[in-house]
Amino acid sequence: MTTSINPEHLIIQVKRVVESNKRSEIRLNANGGNSILLVCPPDRELQFIDEIYKQMSNDSYKIISLEKMLISFVDDNIENIRSSFELLKGSVNQIFKAPEGEICSDLFSSIINEIKKAFDENKIPILINSGALFGSGIDNIHLMENESVMTSNKPLIILYPATQEGDKLLFLNTRHASKYRCMIIN
Repeated sequence: MTTSINPEHLIIQVKRVVESNKRSEIRLNANGGNSILLVCPPDRELQFIDEIYKQMSNDSYKIISLEKMLISFVDDNIENIRSSFELLKGSVNQIFKAPEGEICSDLFSSIINEIKKAFDENKIPILINSGALFGSGIDNIHLMENESVMTSNKPLIILYPATQEGDKLLFLNTRHASKYRCMIIN
C-alpha cells in the first residue's frame, strides 16, 4: 500500500484496515502475521506520533511508548544492568532480551506484557518511539512473531521510522528491517 507521506492520511488508512471487517487482509498481507508496520520517515516521526495521539487515543487503542518503557526499565534495573554489562560485554543485547529459553525480567518481556494488557483490555496496541529499541537486540520480528501477537483477534501496530530503498526497509536509515510478518503501510 502506498500513498503520500501525509501522517493524517496514513493513519486514517491504518484505522480503516483495523476497524473494518476485512482484518483477514492483514494476515494475508503479513504472511500469516497479525501486525501492521506504519512506516514513517525518521525525520517526521514526531508528526506521526502527534497525529496518532489525535486520531487513535480512544477506547479502541492503547498507545505504548517504547522510549518510556526503556527509561523505566533502566531506572528500575540500573544495578542489575551495570553488573550484567560487566559480565556480558560481548553480548550487551542480552541485557534487554534474554536468550531463547531463558526466563527472566527483561525489556522484551515487559513490552510483550504491555501488548498483552492492551489485548486483555480489548484494545489495539500501538507501539511508538520504536527507535528506542535500536541496539537492544529486540527487533520488530521478535514482537510480531510472539505467540500473543500472532493469536490475538486484534492486530499490533508499530510506528516504524524507516526509509525505503527499492523493496527494502531501512530502520532509522541504517539497518535492514524484516517485513515478513506484517502488513506495510507507507
